[in-house]
Amino acid sequence: MNPTGIAQEDSPLPLSAVLSQNYPNPFNPTTKITFTLSSQERDGVRLPVTLRVYDMLGREIATLVNEELKPGSYAVTFHANEIAGGMYFYRLASGNEPKFGRWC
Repeated sequence: MNPTGIAQEDSPLPLSAVLSQNYPNPFNPTTKITFTLSSQERDGVRLPVTLRVYDMLGREIATLVNEELKPGSYAVTFHANEIAGGMYFYRLASGNEPKFGRWC
């Protein structure tokens, strides 16, 4: 359930945070979740960012990211070796951006 790392990717920044669909989906036992933090954030300033995985009952299963990050694109690998198969969702929260969710 621990990510192997957070990799920053080079690409143009959007006007608001973007949380992409995980790939592959469905997955067994790992999937990649990508997100981009907005260029409208305070340039060069690191923002508090969380990316968490929840089960269908809303219980937190894993925290994949809980740190301050600069605006940019990121990828996290989620390892689900120790959780039961089924539907899960993930949620990104960054700075003043709204929260997003996607099914995986």
